[in-house]
Amino acid sequence: MLKFENLTIGYNRHPAVHHLNATISEGDFIALIGPNGAGKSTLLKTILGHVLPLEGKVLFNNISKTEISYLPQSSAVDRKFPISAEQFVATGLWHESGPFQRITKEQREKIHHALRRVGMHGFEKRPINALSGGQFQRVLFARKLIQNARLLLLDEPFAAVDEQTIEDLMKVLIELHNSGATIVAVVHNLELVRKYFPKTMILSRELIGFGLTAEVITTENLARASSIGFGDVKADICEVSHHA
Repeated sequence: MLKFENLTIGYNRHPAVHHLNATISEGDFIALIGPNGAGKSTLLKTILGHVLPLEGKVLFNNISKTEISYLPQSSAVDRKFPISAEQFVATGLWHESGPFQRITKEQREKIHHALRRVGMHGFEKRPINALSGGQFQRVLFARKLIQNARLLLLDEPFAAVDEQTIEDLMKVLIELHNSGATIVAVVHNLELVRKYFPKTMILSRELIGFGLTAEVITTENLARASSIGFGDVKADICEVSHHA
């Protein structure tokens, strides 16, 4: 589906990821992990075309950018705009009908079904600025559900939400994957990665490891990933070492 060929990416000519060579196949369910500043979010934005490669390229095989859905970090979404949960989810349909078209009865049923799937039935009219962090993350997921994208790129979808919300949203991701979606998610919780994600990519300015999760998440790879000094995986390294 996607192939990275000698891909170097970054901002203002300062590389975040060097010479990445890897392939994302259709049907993959991938956790993207690594220290803060290791280029994970930048890689997702490069796939979307928001960041241009400094060197190398991203090759798209039988998929267009219109078939890709992106979930940004929740902190990147402005919640001050006076809009309800239902209206926010409806923005996921703009690719079908445009931003100023009236929502049809069929589309409204689709929106309400998505909100029920993420446990937000009854919150349709609630302003998004009145939702808790976990509730808003559920609404973000509902917005993804109605888009039926072939490739989902999720940037820290489980940050700052409670365990129950994580479990509920993981069920949604599994359903989407079972329906044929390819998923790449930036995740920091290694226990969650081991439990749910078949494949893992570790980035730390370069590709540290990519493949089956059980084979990639090793003490050696995590130590190498944290050696650049950002260290958001250090606690997990200690955990792995303790259980080794």
